[in-house]
Amino acid sequence: MQAVNVKGVLFCSKHAIPHMRRAGHGSIIHLSSIYGLVGAPDVPAYHASKGAVRLMAKTDAMIYAPDRIRVNSVHPGYIWTPMVENHLKASGATDLDAARAEVGRLHPLGHMGEPDDIAWGVVYLASDESKFVTGAELVIDGGYTAR
Repeated sequence: MQAVNVKGVLFCSKHAIPHMRRAGHGSIIHLSSIYGLVGAPDVPAYHASKGAVRLMAKTDAMIYAPDRIRVNSVHPGYIWTPMVENHLKASGATDLDAARAEVGRLHPLGHMGEPDDIAWGVVYLASDESKFVTGAELVIDGGYTAR
């Protein structure tokens, strides 16, 4: 988990930064999770890895700002993906529609998100529309962490 979630982010940035420096600017977006912001009583290694990604983005934002490289993190909530589906199955869910609805009720908006909900946030952070955004945490979680 640490190798993929932390080292993967570190090495990706390490190899992208020289290209961005040559270009004179850039935008790096680290994908974290709501569990990089809040805890839960399961999978400690996952939570630790996503917390590390969050702090890496803040540190990198300060280090690379003079190079006009912005670094931000995105914190998805429960998004209907194969990972969440497999998590529900592993938790013993036999009726995935019912389990999806139950998890959806944990969010003030009343449902899980879709992959496009995250993609549009990433598009914003990658674009020049976010030219004054660095070191920020974009939380896309249907209000989950607002509870």
